[in-house]
Amino acid sequence: MADPQTAVANQLRNIESKTGKSFAQLCALIEKSGLNKVGEQRKMLMETLQLGYGDANMVCIRAKEAQAPVAASSDPLDAIYSGAKAPLRGLHDTLIAAIDKFGPYEKAPKKAYISLRCKKQFAMLGPATKESIELGLNSKTLKPSSRLKAMPAGGMCQFTTRISNAKEINAELLVWVREAYDAAQ
Repeated sequence: MADPQTAVANQLRNIESKTGKSFAQLCALIEKSGLNKVGEQRKMLMETLQLGYGDANMVCIRAKEAQAPVAASSDPLDAIYSGAKAPLRGLHDTLIAAIDKFGPYEKAPKKAYISLRCKKQFAMLGPATKESIELGLNSKTLKPSSRLKAMPAGGMCQFTTRISNAKEINAELLVWVREAYDAAQ
């Protein structure tokens, strides 16, 4: 018999493929609709995206679970790295442990990522996909590369990079983070 969590993950992957939308985008669509009852949300998804009853129902229920408030005493990272993104918590912790060696800074959890700040934000870190985390860096002196993507002006960070395994947390990456950290002092 198949593992229930694997079955749900497979169903979500199929829905994402069928609709061309990520689970986060489906959640945003539900939230934007302003509909609060699962039955209304399900009907909207069935009509808008031509989903079947079971797929639409599963998306609505999982979206509600994803929006459930986190208990005040729990670690906010548990909410950020939950569900299919839970395995990414190890990458997050590995990168944070490396950044901790730079010196003091503030970790300010947001809904979907954590902001790293000294006098100003120098980085933001959170899940990008179920297979990678995204590191945003604030440094005007970094140069784009095959690994480091320049972002449009006026955004939260000037550069981003995605990390999908611990080997990518290497000297090159840490030089970039250190540069952003030093610029935020």
